[in-house]
Amino acid sequence: MGYTLAQKIIRAHCVEGTMQVGEDIALKIDQTLTQDATGTMAYLEFEAMGVERVKTERSVAYIDHNTLQSGFENADDHRFIQSIAKKHGIYFSRPGNGICHQVHLERFGAPGKTLIGSDSHTPTGGGIGMLAFGAGGLDVAVAMGGGAYHITMPKMVRINLTGKLSGWVAAKDIILEVLRRMSVKGGVGKIIEYGGEGVKTLSVPERATITNMGAELGATTSIFPSDEITKAFLEAQGRGDVYVELAPDADAVYDEVIDIDLSKIEPAAAMPHSPDNVKSVREIGPIKVDQVCIGSCTNSSLLDMMKVAAILRGKTVAESVSLSIAPGSKQVYNMLAQNGALADLIAAGARILECACGPCIGMGQSPNSAGVSLRTFNRNFEGRSGTADGQVYLVSPEVAAASALTGVLTDPRALGDEPQITQPKEFLINDNMIVEPASVEDAKDIEILRGPNIKPFPKTQPMPAEICAEAVLKVGDNITTDHIMPAGAKILPYRSNIPYLSNFCFGVCDTTFPERAKAAGTGFVIGGANYGQGSSREHAALVPLYLGIRAVIVKSFARIHCANLVNAGILPLTFANEADYDRVSQGDRLCLPDVRARLQKGEALTLVNETTGETIELAHALSDRQVQILLCGGLLDYTREQNG
Repeated sequence: MGYTLAQKIIRAHCVEGTMQVGEDIALKIDQTLTQDATGTMAYLEFEAMGVERVKTERSVAYIDHNTLQSGFENADDHRFIQSIAKKHGIYFSRPGNGICHQVHLERFGAPGKTLIGSDSHTPTGGGIGMLAFGAGGLDVAVAMGGGAYHITMPKMVRINLTGKLSGWVAAKDIILEVLRRMSVKGGVGKIIEYGGEGVKTLSVPERATITNMGAELGATTSIFPSDEITKAFLEAQGRGDVYVELAPDADAVYDEVIDIDLSKIEPAAAMPHSPDNVKSVREIGPIKVDQVCIGSCTNSSLLDMMKVAAILRGKTVAESVSLSIAPGSKQVYNMLAQNGALADLIAAGARILECACGPCIGMGQSPNSAGVSLRTFNRNFEGRSGTADGQVYLVSPEVAAASALTGVLTDPRALGDEPQITQPKEFLINDNMIVEPASVEDAKDIEILRGPNIKPFPKTQPMPAEICAEAVLKVGDNITTDHIMPAGAKILPYRSNIPYLSNFCFGVCDTTFPERAKAAGTGFVIGGANYGQGSSREHAALVPLYLGIRAVIVKSFARIHCANLVNAGILPLTFANEADYDRVSQGDRLCLPDVRARLQKGEALTLVNETTGETIELAHALSDRQVQILLCGGLLDYTREQNG
């Protein structure tokens, strides 16, 4: 029996465990990336480990999230990250150089390599055949220090692409179709591997759009083969030397196979407020549009921008629409300026934003009250745009541009012949906004620059003998990390200040939660299915830790958030019977008796509801290593203990 593509890379990097589905495996990590919203905390954690120099082949720190400098906080964080990168052997991508996933794809990614990043959309790298994972900042810090990255061995899913996309149908429509079929939790515990003759019809940027939004499936990661199309892209980037051909074995066995005929896909949109709430543009109809935002790590490549420019050329954005466009990197921006496409965008009435995440994480460009906003982004969670009642639809750049002109949701097939855009034979290469680290000798004299907003890692403590506390919050299904720890221009500048951030924890669900949690001192959170979907932000675990949450009990978890809870020392548990969720109410007094001893012995855990007198059976999917991490009080304490 042969291996899938993902299994081949796992096999080459596995340093612990066996490739049996459900078993804990440890992978050697070749590359890491961070972004500034998660990076400050990740580098504080790296410092705490006492490692002088990163041990990866390449680690890169990007500034792309917190670029709105309305106070000193973001600039201070940027300065801190730049100084620590210089000192510890990390490449630093300066503000304005671009979005981490777009720049990494262009300048650093390599087929067959492993990559983890403190951002859930790191699987973008799968577009060039990388095994790329989103992870919590602490996992990234450990990898930078030479430690392995632990995951549960996933199932393998092959999405078999046949045929070819019709005119005006985009890669975004492919991943929306996958989301429609699989749902936002359909990829949990799985690696999505794309294959079939249809793969050859997709460029690297199109493949990257698809692997990027694989994060919305809850998948461990997504990956495409590395082939002649990958080679052409890397050669155009002046990096042909990193190319290797990668494909699954002909007799590889998959746990699941999904067939998609590309010729049958049509332009689509994910309607509010979930990426899997997908219908065709034709089905939704010509609803009035107030705002269009084009960009993000999903759709900001040169290919995307050139298509948009061709659609807008010689025309004017509808007077009822605000159109903003953010190129994904300085490379893209420069090339648009040189070839005249930027002038077309500006002349049509587009508002050109800097090369950053911007509106995707609520950093500006919030829509009007109850406004309909079409976005080429990857998430449309309620309130994420910065407008509580904003109605966000996820669409392709083609749908976005066509709708910006008409003022209503528009099927671009109505525009006539589709413009034909091809990849340039050579991209403009200028890495002057990437700062190389200092030499080992020079690094000794570099001072780490810290601002007053940077606060220490929250205090942790070993797992107690038992946990008895109040259920301080009960929430429903599909709670996202945006619910737990919101983003946006008002909150993101405080990502390195956990005490201040705590005032906003679960604010979307219950504005009284922070005050009640502080008053309780120790507490439980009760949740439904797919708890913690969305961003990899470890703040969604660190802030509850600061507020005294010791255990989270839910119907099911999203992968990255569950790992982040363990890393923070918070016990993630599930109801053995999902119906028992209804037997716990907010405010109930709960107890986990003998929890430390039972975890050590591998015994089943029970929850005693002291308010009702009922006993509830619980379950968990913790590996032996994760149990040890929890007993120590979190990954940072565990790592210190392992290092003596």
